[in-house]
Amino acid sequence: MLLRSGVNGPHLVGLGLENTIAVATKDAVLVAKMDRAQDVKKVVEKLQKDKVSQATSSLKDHRPWGWFETLEIDARFQVKRIVVNPRSALSLQSHHHRSEHWIVVNGTAQVTIGEEVSLLTEGQSVYIPVGATHRLENPGLINMVLIEVQTGSYLGEDDIIRYDDIYSRV
Repeated sequence: MLLRSGVNGPHLVGLGLENTIAVATKDAVLVAKMDRAQDVKKVVEKLQKDKVSQATSSLKDHRPWGWFETLEIDARFQVKRIVVNPRSALSLQSHHHRSEHWIVVNGTAQVTIGEEVSLLTEGQSVYIPVGATHRLENPGLINMVLIEVQTGSYLGEDDIIRYDDIYSRV
């Protein structure tokens, strides 16, 4: 028997199970007989055909500067946890369809909006209007963590216009 849950996943408890696999993540749970483990590929193909997001993407998305995780998503808003590694920066960018509100929950954020640069510490926040050129940097020695609330008519990751990027993604 195999019971597996991610670091922040739900607790798994099994009673009277034999030859069973149970794997849980924040957004999906798989339970199967051990001898059917190879059939997982067929399940994933079916989920992809049905356009179930868990088949092709994870809630946690790794980037050169750190990672972000979608905490909540709806038609006109999205909430993310963003973790920026020490001495790292997101691209200088803007969005056509969304505004963003950043709340720093750990570390220090250097925020550029237009020509204005400011430092934010734990508990401070900033609003980025639709179309504003902006950048987020971590000038510190520890991970900077913030909560981002996006609002707008379109929230896809392809609504990013990059002007400058230290990771050559322009």
